[in-house]
Amino acid sequence: MSGNNNSWYIDQTENEEIDISFREYDLTSAPNDFNIKTIYDFIESGVLKIPGFQRNYVWDIKRASKLIESLIIGLPVPQVFLFEEGRNEFMLIDGQQRLMTVYYFIKQRFPRKEKRTEIRRIFAQEGSIPDEILHDKTYFRDFELKLSEKLPESPNKLKNLKYTTLGEYKTSFDLRTIRNVIIKQNLPPNDNSAIYEIFYRLNSGGVVLKPQEIRSSVYHSKFYEMLFRVNLNPTWRILINRPNPDLHLKDVEIILRGFAMLIEADNYKPSMTKFLNNFSHKAKSFTEVSIEYFETLFNAFVNEAHNFGNAAFVSSKTNRINISAYESIFKAMTQNAFKNENLIVKKAIPENLQILLADEEFIKATESDTAGSKNVEKRIQKAIQIL
Repeated sequence: MSGNNNSWYIDQTENEEIDISFREYDLTSAPNDFNIKTIYDFIESGVLKIPGFQRNYVWDIKRASKLIESLIIGLPVPQVFLFEEGRNEFMLIDGQQRLMTVYYFIKQRFPRKEKRTEIRRIFAQEGSIPDEILHDKTYFRDFELKLSEKLPESPNKLKNLKYTTLGEYKTSFDLRTIRNVIIKQNLPPNDNSAIYEIFYRLNSGGVVLKPQEIRSSVYHSKFYEMLFRVNLNPTWRILINRPNPDLHLKDVEIILRGFAMLIEADNYKPSMTKFLNNFSHKAKSFTEVSIEYFETLFNAFVNEAHNFGNAAFVSSKTNRINISAYESIFKAMTQNAFKNENLIVKKAIPENLQILLADEEFIKATESDTAGSKNVEKRIQKAIQIL
């Protein structure tokens, strides 16, 4: 079977080339040097939307502390790229780890790793982090600068300081500027399609963002907010044998693929990345009523699928979930309910699941050329037939 041997899932499409076709754009870009306090105010007021509200903050406190130290002592930091969506409306394309670090430092709270997905959901829902969450020790800890000192006789004066205890350094920190390059798309009008290309190209070196991390930022919508909510469903976490959400959103992508196949399988054609991008773009126009139905349908599915047994979609041999198998099972169990606009999902019969997972044609369609149209169609047909 293909897939990253160190991962908890099997997905042949993960390393497929991201399908970005060449298009001509009329873009303008202008540099602006905003100071730290202004950037913080932009985030607080909602003028600046940060993709971190859709993808996770991943830095540890040592790396975050080094950035704050660099700003205080005047070392240059990489520039930030913003996309102008409208008047006084900006979306952060590149630099979210840096700006969220600044935001958390001023708040004097550092997010706990296991709670970052939930914090992002709260931020997206509330537009800010409520004080009761900020001061809840299960979500955050104090943000004190964790800096090493090379020599005992030369202590780092900034070590263990917080924003309110910076003393003489506080004003210089507040007034320190970060270069922001603001990009505006003039043509084609009203589609903002340049965001994906810019976001991808800026992150095509170093630590490359996963397609779902980019997708979640570029195509953020009420539908995506729903995906993040259902990803926290305790029964779903049991079914995939992952207590905590994936920092790189692979579990969100699994749910997305299930819905994409449920709704658009008849229109599927490779690549999988392009298919999911197109579906995510379409999902931005889903009504609130439809999204509420999809959320309830997913919860009905996982409640029924729990009858398959704990870790229903995880191989007992490899301890990994086969995403191609999952999306086929999801569609097979929910398609009649979706067609009839009800919540009557197919019964989960463990014996039928075992027959399906042992079927040679199904195995072949979920283990080789998994993004090929014929194999997508074959595994869905088999899942519907056997389940």
